[in-house]
This record gives sequence, structure tokens and C-alpha cells, in this order.
Amino acid sequence: MAVVSSPTTRGRRLAFELRKFRERAELTPSQAARQLGWSLSKLIRIEKAQTQPKTSDITAALALYGVDSATHAALIQLAKESWKRGWWTAYADVFSGSIVALEDEASSICAWEPQLVPGLLQTEEYAHGIISLRSEDPATIHRRVMARMNRGMLLRRPDAPRLHAVLDEAVLRRGIGGPEVMRKQFSALVEAAQRPNVTIQIMPFDSGAHLGLEGSMELLGFADDAELDVAYAEGPMGDIYLESAEEVTRIRLALETICSAAMPPAESVHLIAALAQDGP
Repeated sequence: MAVVSSPTTRGRRLAFELRKFRERAELTPSQAARQLGWSLSKLIRIEKAQTQPKTSDITAALALYGVDSATHAALIQLAKESWKRGWWTAYADVFSGSIVALEDEASSICAWEPQLVPGLLQTEEYAHGIISLRSEDPATIHRRVMARMNRGMLLRRPDAPRLHAVLDEAVLRRGIGGPEVMRKQFSALVEAAQRPNVTIQIMPFDSGAHLGLEGSMELLGFADDAELDVAYAEGPMGDIYLESAEEVTRIRLALETICSAAMPPAESVHLIAALAQDGP
């Protein structure tokens, strides 16, 4: 099976720059596509980072937009780095979206999870309990679990992103895989919370109505440019990505409200530690 890379932050930045220069040239997508001899759908796919542009396409577009030679050279170099294969491409059959590629370059991740421990924080046994619900094939289950464990190594890298995760209390009370599996998962959460780049909060049952009741949400931030921030949600109908400034702002405000309503980090970790000792 052919492996298709997902766009990294560099790929999204390239698309953003191409769109920005087109707008500065005061060309509509239709006008630019016509002058370049492209279909409108091709230009839109390139500007949305849905396809990897050829060097000749980038050169033609930048010439049309009147971009100077120095900027042209910088963007061509960016293009060469934009769709590089990462470790996750070895699991192309497991990761269907681009979330792992985006996480790999994010400087911060803020996540609200009302149902399960976030994938980045799951233990192998807990992940097995979740993944085995979808498949009965041992080889498939093992491969998916290993992919998830590799994903979690992101938080241990020297340049690891900051993770701020808020879990509903229901996540702690829902037994996945049995009491021993849950104790190990609680211990892993306590350990993770000791790292300087990880913050964990718990939303208690008595918090009442809040903005997280409708489902999980995640915001990935990129230190070099807030315009590249993207919100993400995973569900049974597939992955949803929100990239417009309005959508990202809405999710950011919702997450800030959720964080404010949750238990403070120290109290949250104390509760998790008590469950690790006594069981759920």
C-alpha cells in the first residue's frame, strides 16, 4: 500500500503564504487559477494544504504574485521540508488523519476529554482495552496499541510540547480493562503530571453544566505563528479540524472556561493518586 504523508505545520505554513501572496496581488482564486492555467479546485487544494504542490507550481504562482527572489527561495526550501515522512507514516493504516503530524510540531496542546484518558497519556493496557472494542484480530489490536504508544512518546522528547489536559471525573470512574489496569493508568497520570510540560485537571461531577458537555475538543498551538493554530475533535464519524480564526478562537475560549471550572491541578493529581492507591 502506498504511504501518503500528512501535511506538517510547514506544509500548512506554505499554503498560508501562497494564499497571503495571492491576496496581496489582489487576485481572486478564480483569477489566479485562470492566469496560471490551473483548475480552481487545484488552487484551492494547494491553498488548503490538501495536496503537495510541485516546485514548478510554486514557482509559477510566486512569479504571478510578484514575489521577490529571496522570498521565493525561502518558500521553495520550505516546500522541500513541508511533506516529509515522519515516524507515523509507518502506521499509515492506523492514523487516517493528520493529527499526529500536527502534534509532532505543536508547541502546546490543550485538550478536554469527557470519556477517555487522552491517547497521549494512555498506558498500553488501557489502550488495549479501548482498541480491542473495535477489533478481535490480535495482530491488528497489537499494531494499533503500538502506534498509540509511539504517539505518547512525544511528551518525553527534549522539545516536547506543553500538554494541558482536562478530564471529566467520569473518565476516572469508568473501568477500562479492570481495576488493575485502571490503577496502572492512574499511576501513569500522576507520573505524567510531575513532568514540567504536563498539566492535568479533573472536572468533578458537581461542577454542573459547562461548555465541555457536548464532546471532546483539542487545540494545537504553534509558537511561531498563532494563525497556524488548529482545533481538533475525534468522533465515531471521523476527525474534524477547525482552522479559521473565528473557529479557533471559539474553541480556545471554551477550553479556557473549562480549565477555570475544573479542579486545580494539585487537587486533581491528589484525587488521581488516591484512586491509584484505593482503586476506582
